[in-house]
Amino acid sequence: MFETGDRDKKMLYDKDIREPLFDFLEERYGKIRIIEEKRVGRSRADVMMVRPFSIWGIEIKSDADTYARLKRQTKDYDRYFDYNYVVAGSSHGAHIWEHVPEWWGIITVEEDGSRVDFYVLREAAPNPNRHLRAKLSLLWRRELAHIQKLNQMPGYRKMSKLFVIDKILLKVPESLLHEQISQELFERDYTTIAI
Repeated sequence: MFETGDRDKKMLYDKDIREPLFDFLEERYGKIRIIEEKRVGRSRADVMMVRPFSIWGIEIKSDADTYARLKRQTKDYDRYFDYNYVVAGSSHGAHIWEHVPEWWGIITVEEDGSRVDFYVLREAAPNPNRHLRAKLSLLWRRELAHIQKLNQMPGYRKMSKLFVIDKILLKVPESLLHEQISQELFERDYTTIAI
């Protein structure tokens, strides 16, 4: 259970769920990095959770949300992330499983007085639709350059980002690449974005 303050609400909104969710995920998974509101395809992932060898997409469906965009969101998340979870308010708990693929994990959230409780209804399974090329595109150009350097690759400074991604896919073994992608995201420094 995670504290939400002295609110006495039954309906949970996105803003009520996020911080307690981050505490829950850190307690459950240990070393993680949370990146919020990341563009993936035509959707915006609510949460991108970085783990040492994988990246997880987390879609929050608060009690105030509908399923209107969820079909498109699941397709977009499935292109980029190794695992996916939907975190659903209690109003969605009985039917959320009908709206996400079987490999998606499901976490429900309820408020109990001043606390938020999370319940894992279904563990996330490996995403069979993830494209490593799309996953690599989550990295900034300087992060891709660092992976090139780690793997003794040419710089390709004048070539497009997609060209560089394709060269990395040809050169770096997939198992090593997952670890290197996660490491780059753990080290991401937003103060250098304009440099």
